[in-house]
Amino acid sequence: MSIPQAKQMRRAYSFDEVAIVPGDATINPAMTEVGFRIDHLEFDLPIMAASMDAVVDPTFAAKFSEMGGLAVLNLEGVQTRYENPEEVLEELAVAPPDQATTLLQKAYSAPIKEHLIGQRVKEVKDFGGVCAVSATPANTKKFAPLAKDAGTDAFVVQSTVTSARHISYSEKGLILSDLVKNMAPTPIIVGNTVSFGACKELMETGIAAVQVGVGPGSACTSREVLGIGVPQVTATMDCAAARDQYYRESGRYVPIVTDGGIRSGGDFCKSIAAGADAVMLGSVLAACEEAPGRGHHWGMATPHADLPRGVRVPVGVDTTLSKVLHGPTSRTDGTENFVGALRTAMGMCGARTIRDFQKADMVIAPSIKTEGKQIQHAQG
Repeated sequence: MSIPQAKQMRRAYSFDEVAIVPGDATINPAMTEVGFRIDHLEFDLPIMAASMDAVVDPTFAAKFSEMGGLAVLNLEGVQTRYENPEEVLEELAVAPPDQATTLLQKAYSAPIKEHLIGQRVKEVKDFGGVCAVSATPANTKKFAPLAKDAGTDAFVVQSTVTSARHISYSEKGLILSDLVKNMAPTPIIVGNTVSFGACKELMETGIAAVQVGVGPGSACTSREVLGIGVPQVTATMDCAAARDQYYRESGRYVPIVTDGGIRSGGDFCKSIAAGADAVMLGSVLAACEEAPGRGHHWGMATPHADLPRGVRVPVGVDTTLSKVLHGPTSRTDGTENFVGALRTAMGMCGARTIRDFQKADMVIAPSIKTEGKQIQHAQG
């Protein structure tokens, strides 16, 4: 009897299934160092704001920069399709749930006005912010030079899945190594990916950072529509292994950014312990008073004309950017004071730096959030 050569699968883990092991030594959280670097750009916080229209506009980008992080402005959203995007954002915010996707599709069918690319970049810069902008691979060759000429500090090439080897009908598609050369000294960040091989190949093109995550975001339905994705802890660990292998081979350190699915300070800390150098936040920031979404959040694939892969989700407006990042807070669910949570967790693991914290032990612990918490759950 022959034995079938079946496809092999391995177990992958999400945030709720793992925990960080405290260290053998501890350190005062105030002594921890949580800075983040992309090429020559240095930031006080290892946090990026997602390039989603409900999260980032020029005003928000500048404010986020002032607080130590890096916000990414979507060059294919309402900010570059409309001279006055506020009117469109208001219409999208008040739309009934059953009409939201249709209205999003209509709003995003308006043509992109290329002069607004430079204008939005200059607005961020004029407000005193470090500016990062994003475009899909299909539009990068056209939009990247416009953003560079306007003075953007970083450029993000972003789609649901981006690889260094893309086959298309185009005679000469987007070649990342050429983009890196043509955009120098502007750093190129690329996402998204989840595997060791794809991540390492992206790094070998000369890019400055990689975003990790396919489908975990609260507004994204790619995993349901396409069946594609890898839970974030496993994806982060695999891409961190690629980063470290590439560093051993080349001597060049390329940071990875866990992008999506992070709902609390605990998820943030687990991302870093799994190997991330920084994280990208979306829905958490969309709930801030400073965000342009007016209490709603949607992803970049939500308004796709043929195959929407997202929904508009209500997040409310119940916090501020300062509270989310630095507190103080009276919440007990970890949705505010992310930086305080990171410093405290690093202290408990004896990790002075992010690189130290990446070495913390982790365990598979699916009951970590429920063990001994019956009274809490009974209270609702």
